[in-house]
Amino acid sequence: MPAKGPVQDFTLPRICIGADSSGSGKTTLTCAMLTALKNRGLKPAAFKCGPDYIDPLFHREVTDAHSSNLDLYFFNEETVQYLLRENSRYKDLAVIEGVMGYYDGLRGGATDASTYDLARVTKTPVILIANCGGASLTIAARIRGLLQFRNPSFIRAVILNEASERFYGELKTAVEAETGLTVLGYLPRMKDCAIESRHLGLVTAAEIKDLGDKMRRLAEQLEKTADVPGIIRLAQSAPPLEVRDIRPQKEAKPERPIRIGVARDRSFCFYYEDNFTLLRKMGAELVFFSPLEDTRLPEGLKGLYLGGGYPELYGETLSKNTSMLRDVRRALVSGMPCIAECGGFMYLHRILVDRKGNEHVMADFIPGICRMQAGLVRFGYAAYTAKSDTLLCAAGETIRGHEFHYWDSDCPGDSFRAVKPLSGGEWSCIRANENLCAGFPHFHFYTNPDMAKRFLARCEAYGG
Repeated sequence: MPAKGPVQDFTLPRICIGADSSGSGKTTLTCAMLTALKNRGLKPAAFKCGPDYIDPLFHREVTDAHSSNLDLYFFNEETVQYLLRENSRYKDLAVIEGVMGYYDGLRGGATDASTYDLARVTKTPVILIANCGGASLTIAARIRGLLQFRNPSFIRAVILNEASERFYGELKTAVEAETGLTVLGYLPRMKDCAIESRHLGLVTAAEIKDLGDKMRRLAEQLEKTADVPGIIRLAQSAPPLEVRDIRPQKEAKPERPIRIGVARDRSFCFYYEDNFTLLRKMGAELVFFSPLEDTRLPEGLKGLYLGGGYPELYGETLSKNTSMLRDVRRALVSGMPCIAECGGFMYLHRILVDRKGNEHVMADFIPGICRMQAGLVRFGYAAYTAKSDTLLCAAGETIRGHEFHYWDSDCPGDSFRAVKPLSGGEWSCIRANENLCAGFPHFHFYTNPDMAKRFLARCEAYGG
């Protein structure tokens, strides 16, 4: 477990973007706001509440810097505060995008790990997005209910989304009179700036060729119809935080950097960026490669990290890259340590079946088939307890993760026992040994930095 350092005061202008439900426009407004701040010469830091892998990709495209997850199921409060500070260094202001509805947490009757919970832990003022589709004065009633549901609620202002210029003035007056909150402006409906969705939510940022143009137009609109200086002033009202250092246990770094091959392209793009940061702090040299476009693995690797993504969309291309598949299989057969999460796990199978039923040969290291299911499979958080010593943790040790996939395997493994935090549902999963951890869960190393330490130790010991 990480060592704890001294407590230090930390001052950072910051705001959180919340809403009463999913689909209210949090990602669109967050990206528009980040772009507007950047256009004003500021350096914003971006964060996402919860375990989402896709929204941070949009933040990164907008800010040209990585976006971090702040998750109160994965981490304790001290770690959340630490990651907020560490990923805001040398930034002027932080924008935190919320998740789902404002008070929606792990359980139906609790706010644990909700946007509200994160605002409480980080003492961050919240701007509530109110979607105006199909309602007028009722919007004020919804906002008032959210404002009064908890005391303090941390909600400090409102922005109206998909509002019309014609009715905005009247609606602003009504909301401010009924709630006492300041309405900081609105965004009209802009169909030409909409972001497409697919089976895991939004398409990835890299797939939208005109994303920069869309964000530019949204930011220009925000400057016209919202009080951007007022947003900045609200962020500057955030109080100081007392933050304790969370440090991995001090051990001597390796004499030479440990080269880890990381699959990163359109098909493999779901990663927690802080995992990369922690690996580098511990002595890793990350070498990115593309299973889609590169014909061979990079030279001199001591380990592999195959993240999640959309391999099912690129099955034919991945299958035709036989030299890469051969390299990956040979590396794993030789004992090269490997973390394979979700899409990376699917890539290691013998066969991947796409949405149309076409079969594609993959790396054939795991003797199974991945097929699409009727709906999401084991969606959400879970705690995973190792049944024996594995690459990431020792027997009996429990780590927390998140699953989000429509495909399932007929060869899922049974090295861990998973338990849902809400229902208590249990199942066996993950193929793991001292050199492998391959399964559908995504793991964040800051839930237990010893995971990264064990992985790098095995990589360092790998002889090739």
